[in-house]
Amino acid sequence: MSTNAAAWRALTDAQRAGWASLGLQMTRTDSLGQAYDLNGFLAYCSVNNNQLNAGNAVLPDAPAIVTPPAILTATITLTAAALSIVYTASPLGAGVRLFAFASPNQSAGRKFNGTYRLIAVSAAAAASPANIYAAYVARLGLPVVGSRIFFSLSTYSGGFIGAPFGVSQVVA
Repeated sequence: MSTNAAAWRALTDAQRAGWASLGLQMTRTDSLGQAYDLNGFLAYCSVNNNQLNAGNAVLPDAPAIVTPPAILTATITLTAAALSIVYTASPLGAGVRLFAFASPNQSAGRKFNGTYRLIAVSAAAAASPANIYAAYVARLGLPVVGSRIFFSLSTYSGGFIGAPFGVSQVVA
């Protein structure tokens, strides 16, 4: 965020106007279910944080809005020694990446989670399955047998993340 904030200050007025226009097209929903639009700075940060997470360069000019395709199904294989996700549609389209978010180990009795961390980003047009065990262990530690891990899977394209597909699995 600090990198994007510094870069925002270097934009021209015309570039900021472009981001403000894009922000009016980007709708979010707050915790009370009320929809709101983004201002130019938030649109800039949203798109460019996604760009950086995908390994792409920061965009100084606002892109055209893109709606990435949705994940249709996901099946998790999760043990203390393996973690893979089989998803459809596979392979992903040209330029489309899978963003895999996961929770730390939780009690198996939990049914809701609000804490996700970005675990892995696939290559563009990657085919299923996504083996994210090493990335999960590096970020959140070993999966503990009997605990529940929540996953949120989204596709990425052109700086935008699609609707999340949520699933959870108890570690076998």
